Amino acid sequence: QIQLVESGGGLVQAGGSLRLSCAASGRTVSSLVMAWFRQETGKARQRVAVVTRSGSITYLTDSVKGRFTISRDNAKNTVSLQMNSLKPEDTAVYYCAAGPDWVVADPRPTTYPYWGQGTQVTVSS
Repeated sequence: QIQLVESGGGLVQAGGSLRLSCAASGRTVSSLVMAWFRQETGKARQRVAVVTRSGSITYLTDSVKGRFTISRDNAKNTVSLQMNSLKPEDTAVYYCAAGPDWVVADPRPTTYPYWGQGTQVTVSS
């Protein structure tokens, strides 16, 4: 079993930056694909970014390309999401998730077996 704990959320003004971190315990994450999802109030959970096991390949949803960067440190068992040029529409609860290799190609949250508890990001205008 693996436990994921997110940190780094908070309140920031539009145009600002935040860095989210996800720390894993109970199992090394080097064998898992890691991703960040977000969920706005009343909306479905959406995958924002995903990184392969080695960290060599990343995918970002179109709305955050050029602003967000996902990275991982397998030695420290962590994955991060650097968020720059934040917009009010980025406001959501952000979740860290992990899964087997094939979930890279599948953005549906139901395909990820491991989840953190979420961290709130609020961007004020």
